[in-house]
Amino acid sequence: MNQKADHRSARRRTALACGLIFVTYFVVPVESDPDPTRLGLRIVLTLLILGVVAWLVTGQVRRQVVAATHEREAPPLTHLVLALVAGLLAFALADYVIARVAPSQFVNLETRVDALYFALATLTTIGYGDVHAHGQLARVLVCAQMVFSIGVVATGFSLVVKRLTARV
Repeated sequence: MNQKADHRSARRRTALACGLIFVTYFVVPVESDPDPTRLGLRIVLTLLILGVVAWLVTGQVRRQVVAATHEREAPPLTHLVLALVAGLLAFALADYVIARVAPSQFVNLETRVDALYFALATLTTIGYGDVHAHGQLARVLVCAQMVFSIGVVATGFSLVVKRLTARV
């Protein structure tokens, strides 16, 4: 398979994995459900999706390691995109769980969409202020989100620089 086809395949797998992670974010059970059948189905669906994502990610990483050892080329940015989406949604889910368990920790964070909005605003350092951390636990979590954001931006910048210098 040629290099362009490998990159297309990696992009497709990344898009699929990101989509599955996004679906998982909305279906993973975080509160009790009075219907045990529905709760069981949500748990099974979550585990199934996570298994498929893990399979996609490990396959992609394996191919990138093989390609890097043979071609000595800068790695594609697909794994960074996947890490960014997974990290963003993991923090959004953590924010949501904390807001459900201790409502005083966040101001105006009531739904999963609110949590995703807040996590994305934190990642992009926009911080509109309409949703914000109020309690100490929430502030510690937001500090971790900020460190994650810095790491993602620095890694992305480093990979772009490697890719540009590899072409020169």
